[in-house]
Amino acid sequence: MKDMALKRSRIWTAVLLVITAVIVAGLAVTAFNDIAQPMPELDVPMFLKGEYSVDDGSFKLYDGTRKTITDKFHKIVIRGRLVEDVLYSGTITVSSKNVWYTLKNSDGVTMLEHQPIDIEKEYRDFVGLSGGLVTDGINSVGDYISTYYPLQRQQVLLTKTPGYWVQSYYTGWMDANDKEYNDTYTLEVVYPYDYPTAEFNDCFDVDLYDVTSHYKDFFFNALPPILLFVLVCFFGVFFFPIANFILGKTDYKYLVFGLMLFSWGLFMIMQTISGYLNMWIADSTVCMLLHGMTNYILIISILFYLKSNLKIRVYRMWANVLVTLYLAAIIAVAVLHLTGTADLQATSPYMFICTAVGAVAVAGLLLLEIHDNRSMYIVLAAWIPLAATVIIDAVNHYLNFTTFDFYTLGLAVTMVYQLVRLVLDLRRQYKETIRFQQMQKELYEAKVSVMVSQIQPHFMYNALSSIAMLCKINPDTAYDATIAFSDYLRGNMDSLKQTAPVPFEKELEHLKKYLYIEQLRFGKKLNIVYDIQATDFEIPLLSVQPLVENAVKHGVGMKKKGGTVTIASRETGDSFEVVITDNGVGFDTSAPKKDDGRSHVGMDNTKRRLRDMCGGEVIIESTPGEGTVARIVIPKSRDES
Repeated sequence: MKDMALKRSRIWTAVLLVITAVIVAGLAVTAFNDIAQPMPELDVPMFLKGEYSVDDGSFKLYDGTRKTITDKFHKIVIRGRLVEDVLYSGTITVSSKNVWYTLKNSDGVTMLEHQPIDIEKEYRDFVGLSGGLVTDGINSVGDYISTYYPLQRQQVLLTKTPGYWVQSYYTGWMDANDKEYNDTYTLEVVYPYDYPTAEFNDCFDVDLYDVTSHYKDFFFNALPPILLFVLVCFFGVFFFPIANFILGKTDYKYLVFGLMLFSWGLFMIMQTISGYLNMWIADSTVCMLLHGMTNYILIISILFYLKSNLKIRVYRMWANVLVTLYLAAIIAVAVLHLTGTADLQATSPYMFICTAVGAVAVAGLLLLEIHDNRSMYIVLAAWIPLAATVIIDAVNHYLNFTTFDFYTLGLAVTMVYQLVRLVLDLRRQYKETIRFQQMQKELYEAKVSVMVSQIQPHFMYNALSSIAMLCKINPDTAYDATIAFSDYLRGNMDSLKQTAPVPFEKELEHLKKYLYIEQLRFGKKLNIVYDIQATDFEIPLLSVQPLVENAVKHGVGMKKKGGTVTIASRETGDSFEVVITDNGVGFDTSAPKKDDGRSHVGMDNTKRRLRDMCGGEVIIESTPGEGTVARIVIPKSRDES
């Protein structure tokens, strides 16, 4: 059984290491590609070249590539001619996030547009043109929107939210001499939120091909990392609940880490496909909601995981309050977004404050607990990469020294570190579970051996013979002896069901029944003295009796005149002691064990059970001709834990 358990442990360890290696390798490749090759993406041409202005400032030269404009903005105006690539593309496809935009030619004709519309004014004009008559069943603004606007525009009209938007403009195959190619165009992009400020390249992207070609772009560029993060989600959802099943117990920390791993994978998937969402989801505000909520779900799962490491009750209580308040804030912003009151981008500054307060507060609780639990240093150290990259991103927000998102890399490093640490911890606990099960089996076998060693045929024969003689001499005493013998046998049988230490008083009560029967046999040759000064501790069942049995049978029982056996208990500064003393024949403790025909299994099992169940030990001192002292020492520290 032990070999099978070890084999299963090795198989699971190999599986975990392989999966972890795949995830680490995939993340490393993804991170390397992001760091090593950012510029080719920025060199991709936009569709205009000429000049641009940021927030109504002076115009600057614009070469038509994305790397030129790295400004944070509220309004950007680009004007100029089409780039040469448009001659061969035939289509301009725009992907935008959280911005309004308009593209017009030199005649003021709108070519591309994603703008908020005053729908109430438009409805009033519609009613005025119809002379106030109801037409086509239109009785309200809502009827007008649903009738004259496609589904993907309806939510935008009602909430005034730009959301995530993808649309195409067919230019047709142009010639260098065409008026459309040589015309001057003006693109105006507006970020309608006061805070946080936006970076142009994160909000606005142009591809010079048909919208259907987005699927090719998705397949070759986005799908590989998505498959990797799907594996991360699968790992979090399925492995850690299965791990609890393997361990035979439910560990809240593992379940929460599985949730955090799943939400991290979901967050990374959404980060990868956010620019493609509008290809499948017509409502651009829903695209914004999906992207934003995965971020909040990741944050709440991280807070849950940090909370799961708290051990002190009052700290856990405060952490529960903080997590509950943050969860309520997430629900509130989702409701505000869905009702059109305020979208996720508008409420993000307030959620940023809530996130910062919640993270600092939970981290503070962890720091407070470090004083009582040094292992918490490992938990906090695991989050250093994420904290460091967040600080770098905050500095970069003002200095603008790079366009790379350090937060994503820091999160990946932290999560991989946590994953490896949890897998190793899980493997350790699995091995401990197997060892515990093996120990339970050995303890059961030991108790059987102890019970059998105590209920030996000669003991039963002597006890029954003594009771039989008492039946003629003193029937009342014989009756009491029969009850005591029956209780003694029942106590030995019950010991098979006992898996934990018992109060010393219970062990002492069982011991007295045994000595009562032995006194019937030895009579006046056996004198028993009890000196019980401490009883407030626990001890394995049937752990004192083997020592007392040796004192009776092989100590005073070997003297012609008999002797005295003393059972004492006392409390010291760091332990409890049970002392069995006899003034019998004694023996040489340094001499090698002789083959005396006696079984020593009971004594060996007693020592093992005392060590494994309560950290105790047996110390025996003996002098030939004078007697023996056997001490059971049980440390207080193990007893109190």
